Amino acid sequence: MFVDETLTYLEMTSPDLLVPARLPPAPIDLERHDRASLPLLRSTYARIGAPHGWVTRPAWSDAQWEEWLANPGVQAWLARVGGEVAGMVELELQPGGDVGIVVFGLVPEFVGRGFGGHLLTLGTRLAWETEHPGATATRRVWLQTSSRDHPHALANYRRRGFRIFRTEQRRREIPE
Repeated sequence: MFVDETLTYLEMTSPDLLVPARLPPAPIDLERHDRASLPLLRSTYARIGAPHGWVTRPAWSDAQWEEWLANPGVQAWLARVGGEVAGMVELELQPGGDVGIVVFGLVPEFVGRGFGGHLLTLGTRLAWETEHPGATATRRVWLQTSSRDHPHALANYRRRGFRIFRTEQRRREIPE
């Protein structure tokens, strides 16, 4: 099956542009994980992406996941609420001081309950605070969203202070 989607790329060029969300109904704890947590990271990613048709990483082998997570520029963070996995933020440090928020989302049980804006606030702060090799300071935090993501995703990013810098249309094959 083929679907049309719009990809929207957003950026924040100063930590002063971050507009924090209101506090969530319960505290969110972020824990950094590495490839030793591969099954948990993989299953969390799958839970977040399933409602939105994320198809790339679910097709990855364990070896592909391990190779990705072994990259020193990749940081995987799990969000927990009351000890329960609530979501995930994954950062990718890039040349020149850019940090991509390459995975962001909540598992279905936490969607619509007031956690998304605060998790994005926390993830964006992590991106700005990340230390780059060679002591390069973060100069830009960016992310992308798809028209197939949660209907409030783009609005959440914009409310936090991200600005659109590019959009593109594509037709994509989605396995049935």
